[in-house]
Amino acid sequence: MPIDPYILLLLATVGLAALFPARGTGAEVASGASTAAIALLFFLYGARLSTREALDGLRHWRLHATVLACTFVVFPLLGLASRGLVPVILTDPLQQGLLFLTLVPSTVQSSIAFTSMARGNVPAAICAGSFSSLVGIIATPLLAASLLGGSGGGFSADALLRIVLQLLVPFLAGQLLRRWIGGFVTRHKKVLALVDRGSILLVVYTAFSQGMVQGIWHRVSPLRLGGLLAVEAVILAVMLLLTWYGGKALGFGREDRITLQFAGSKKSLAAGLPMASVLFGAQASLAVLPLMLFHQMQLMVCAVIAKRRSHDPGAGGVSVPEPAGASRTAVGTGTRSG
Repeated sequence: MPIDPYILLLLATVGLAALFPARGTGAEVASGASTAAIALLFFLYGARLSTREALDGLRHWRLHATVLACTFVVFPLLGLASRGLVPVILTDPLQQGLLFLTLVPSTVQSSIAFTSMARGNVPAAICAGSFSSLVGIIATPLLAASLLGGSGGGFSADALLRIVLQLLVPFLAGQLLRRWIGGFVTRHKKVLALVDRGSILLVVYTAFSQGMVQGIWHRVSPLRLGGLLAVEAVILAVMLLLTWYGGKALGFGREDRITLQFAGSKKSLAAGLPMASVLFGAQASLAVLPLMLFHQMQLMVCAVIAKRRSHDPGAGGVSVPEPAGASRTAVGTGTRSG
């Protein structure tokens, strides 16, 4: 069962924020740096994402439409259903964070790695992840506006403007400049991956520092965290079963069902963390907690499923080449692009 090393770094950052939260001038500096880091993150996402690659996948539109429906329709419905668990199992802030988790786009890198490991349709997984990222830039904030309403940081016209300036504008700038900087981004992808991770760690430190200063962690007990983990396990199990057997009912072949299962059942930590920081403000620390827990859970469970799928009787035909470092990517760099 893989443990993502990046999760350990995130937990260490949370611990640092708990012991030494940013206050006063330090908090202002950290907030400004976090805002710049979020803009840089989405600029790099835009520079990396190949729209041509995504458009080439339109020939397999039925599969991609199903993945998008799982990501932005079925998942949010499960998030809304969790409202019935308040206050017996979940507190209101934890439920709002769980609902936000269901609104973020699917992963890219880990979905590709697991699909390759299970001998599924890798090109379709690449396109599915690209489509989800593109749609998520618009769909996640809009869904948050309609479903979260005044909860969390209080979604408003000002919040919408921040989303456009901090997320959408840098992303579009990266897409527009991709023609000239795409080669540079590809050549220096390892260095830029460190920039990605460092930026996300800064966002997490800023969010959890604000939470510590405001004392919101007194609202979370170990029993509530256990309840949250149980609910997330049920949601993940429902999505894994639904994508696999639903794909069969829709007439998809084995390779496409694998792509649907891994791309349609996962959520992106890398995209969700900065979005939560913009949407929830000082409440972001509780909002991202369900996403951080779900991220590790999905990696562990999907790694086991992918290994089992690779030994299916139907997987003995044409071998799908596994990208170099795919296993490492699945457990170690899943947060970079997904």
